[in-house]
Amino acid sequence: MKYKAILFDLDGTLINSLEDLADSANEALEKHGFKTHPTESYKKFVGNGVRNLIKNAAPDGIDDTTVEKLLEDYHTIYNKNYVNKTKAYAGIPEMLDKLKKAGIKMGVCSNKPHKPTNEIVEKLLGYEYFQVVFGEREGIPRKPDPTSLIEAAQRLGVAPEQTIYVGDSGGDMESANNAEMLAAGVLWGFREEAELLACGGKILLTSPLELFYFVTAAQRD
Repeated sequence: MKYKAILFDLDGTLINSLEDLADSANEALEKHGFKTHPTESYKKFVGNGVRNLIKNAAPDGIDDTTVEKLLEDYHTIYNKNYVNKTKAYAGIPEMLDKLKKAGIKMGVCSNKPHKPTNEIVEKLLGYEYFQVVFGEREGIPRKPDPTSLIEAAQRLGVAPEQTIYVGDSGGDMESANNAEMLAAGVLWGFREEAELLACGGKILLTSPLELFYFVTAAQRD
C-alpha cells in the first residue's frame, strides 16, 4: 500500500506536553481546595478532551457547576502556560522534514482545544509541515469518532485507506480504525504498548524516524 498522507495526534505523539497539562490542572484544583496529582498520573487523565481531563482529575462526585468553574480556571491558566515546559519529542522535527521532502501530505487531528492546538503547532513544530490542523471544534465530535480524521483526509485530497493516523493512546487507535486508516501507535507517548494493541494498533513505532522508513518502504512495494 502506498500511503499519501499522515495525520498525527498532538499531545503524547508530536509533543511532550504532560508537565504543562499537569501543572495547569493542579493549579486549578489547588485553587478550589482539591487534592492535586503527580505529573505521571495525568498520562491516564488526558486524551479525551479537556473536560474529561478535568473530570478525571477532580474528586469523584463533584457537581457540574464546580466542574465548569474548574474548567474555566484551567483554561485561563493553561492558555498562559502551554509552552512553559512543552516541547517536541526528540526526532520529531527531523521526521517531519524528511516526510515533507518525500512528498507526504500531513495534518494534525487532536482532542485538545482548537486554539492552543494551532498555536502550539505554529510555535513548536511549524505550519509549513501541515496542510490541515484540527483541534476540538464546536459541533464536531471528539475522537474516537472519525469525523475530524475523515474531514482532514478530504482536505488533503486523499482517501482514508491511503492515510496513516499516528497516536499514542487506545482512543487514537480506535479513531484510525473507525476512519478506515492505518493505526500507528507510538511507544514514546503517554500510554502503554498493551493499550495500543488492544485497541487496534496495526504498527508500533519506537522512534519517529521509523515512521519515515515505513512510509518510504511502502512506496517501493
